[in-house]
Amino acid sequence: MTYLPRSVTRRSLLASLAATTGYAVAQKVIPGIPNVGIRSDNNAARTECGVGALMPWADGLYAVTYNSSGKRTGTGLGLYRLEDDLKIEALDMPNGVYANRFIHHASNQCIIGPYIIDSTGKWRRIEGLVEHRLTSTMPHLTDPKNRVYFMTMEGLMFEMDVNDLKPRLLTDLTKDMSIKAQPHFKGGYTAQGRVVVSNNGFFAYGETQAGLFEWDGKGPWRRISDKPHMDVAARENMGNVMFASGWDEKSVLFRALVKGEWQLYRLPKPSHAFEQGWQTEWMRIREVETEHYMMDIQGMFYELQPIAFEDRIWGVKPVCQHLRIIPDYCSFRGMLALGGNETTPNNDNNAVVGQPQSGIWFGKTDDLWSWGKPKGWGGPWRKDMVKAGEPSDPFLFTSFEHKMLHLISDKAGTVEIQIDFLGDGTWVKYETVKLAAGEYHPVIFPEGFSAQWTRLVPGVSAKMTAEFMFT
Repeated sequence: MTYLPRSVTRRSLLASLAATTGYAVAQKVIPGIPNVGIRSDNNAARTECGVGALMPWADGLYAVTYNSSGKRTGTGLGLYRLEDDLKIEALDMPNGVYANRFIHHASNQCIIGPYIIDSTGKWRRIEGLVEHRLTSTMPHLTDPKNRVYFMTMEGLMFEMDVNDLKPRLLTDLTKDMSIKAQPHFKGGYTAQGRVVVSNNGFFAYGETQAGLFEWDGKGPWRRISDKPHMDVAARENMGNVMFASGWDEKSVLFRALVKGEWQLYRLPKPSHAFEQGWQTEWMRIREVETEHYMMDIQGMFYELQPIAFEDRIWGVKPVCQHLRIIPDYCSFRGMLALGGNETTPNNDNNAVVGQPQSGIWFGKTDDLWSWGKPKGWGGPWRKDMVKAGEPSDPFLFTSFEHKMLHLISDKAGTVEIQIDFLGDGTWVKYETVKLAAGEYHPVIFPEGFSAQWTRLVPGVSAKMTAEFMFT
């Protein structure tokens, strides 16, 4: 095993991976800082470039790259392998758009992009998938030892035998779900006897064309939500809880499948810059320390417990906020590796950017706590018709220093603020707020006051808005 020299700091480790028209492998050496990467030439497209997926495998770090639309918007896209000393090798350049990764346990092979790699590093190209924009690979429902599922950005779902590498189209979800807006399918996984996939194609408030979808392998697909969702993740053990992340006009959406039943929670939005489908590149839920999840959604990293204790989700802890586009992340040689998609001219619609940029950032998981202080906003109601006595969805209420609530109702009445400080679904009254019709009412919570979750119970049926602000 090769070790990095002591003079190299965690934050200084940067291996640039860029993918636009024309490519050349280039190696730069800066004294004390290994900085080895791929330099891409530009053409008039000047599209985005990103590191779509990262996977530690066969004593190296494998990466696949993407731009917006494959060959017609650039070349230099493909499979790369990063060594211990950060020397990088371009293995194959089919110029596709890839952001999927998966380990097929039964055959002891890694699937990343349209490639399958054995434990010695020998790789094969899956020819039938090269031209598709691949976004997720999932365990098969009925034959997991031999087959897997693939999802494309356009909503095409394939199954493939890992022995013959011949994909077979199963369905076109864009057609099945009558999706008229541009599809933007992203995450997907299999757990508890169902496949769940996400579509983040959301371009204006009020749209209902995105969504979260599930399939039991027998009947038709079912729509769980019509709002954008990003990633889906689950462990094979520890209760096999499945998590899904997304958002709507009000807040971040956080769902958990526990013993066959979906639970919905809401989290604050740390940024408004991730709302539209194009602004969100594969924000993932990944295990980066043994049996510990990190979840990135809307510019915030959260620590996430993969187990549902007492059949409930709690301990969701905000770590930091950021503006980095992070298509994937993983652990490699004791470091945290973050893929990137830093800046994009996109045919010079942004005329001051120049060349697109991306790279892999190396640090340690604990470094994330030194990033931006967790802050955010959001709530359960945004100009919504609410029913008297019907509680809102639970909203995250922990690990923010300062908290306040903004309330307004078109009818006079009350709103009871409840908290669940144990995280087990036991709700207790915190305060009852009296509202006059059409008048704004703020609630400022004591500094440091915290609980796992909060929810609101209206005392009157009315049109209400409830927005939390956390700083």
